[in-house]
Amino acid sequence: MKHLQEIPKIHPTAKVFDSAVVVGDVTIGEFSSVWFNATIRGDMAKVTIGKNTNIQDNAVVHTNTGLPTFIGDFVTVGHSAIIHAATVKNNALIGMGAILLDGCIVNESAMVAAGCLVPPGKIVPERTLVVGNPMRIVRELREDEIKSNIHNADEYLRLMSEYEE
Repeated sequence: MKHLQEIPKIHPTAKVFDSAVVVGDVTIGEFSSVWFNATIRGDMAKVTIGKNTNIQDNAVVHTNTGLPTFIGDFVTVGHSAIIHAATVKNNALIGMGAILLDGCIVNESAMVAAGCLVPPGKIVPERTLVVGNPMRIVRELREDEIKSNIHNADEYLRLMSEYEE
């Protein structure tokens, strides 16, 4: 959907389900998916979503004035998560109902647990698990957990291919 002069740029291999809303200055990379009732708003700043990333049902991705949102490659954003003017780097997993606030950074291969609140400006270190409200670092992720983040993204790519227009 167009906002002012900005029209979303959605790669031809990406899929945005009919009930999802993508508006404004948004770029969605190849093989990424935006699932049922998810909302991506690039009406205050730019939203960039990399390749093979999935934004699951009811998730909200937004920005703030002058604060863009960046989501990398092979990222899973769980059901009803909120990402607001934040950065999520490659291979990360954002759990269901998690909230990421302005200026926070989730580094590569990190995992934000379901229901976790990452306060404004906080940094989630690479390859760590954070939980709670506010977030606290629990431990480093094991290699199998990091691989499961990528597997999760691949699984949503497979699932996306099962749906027809």
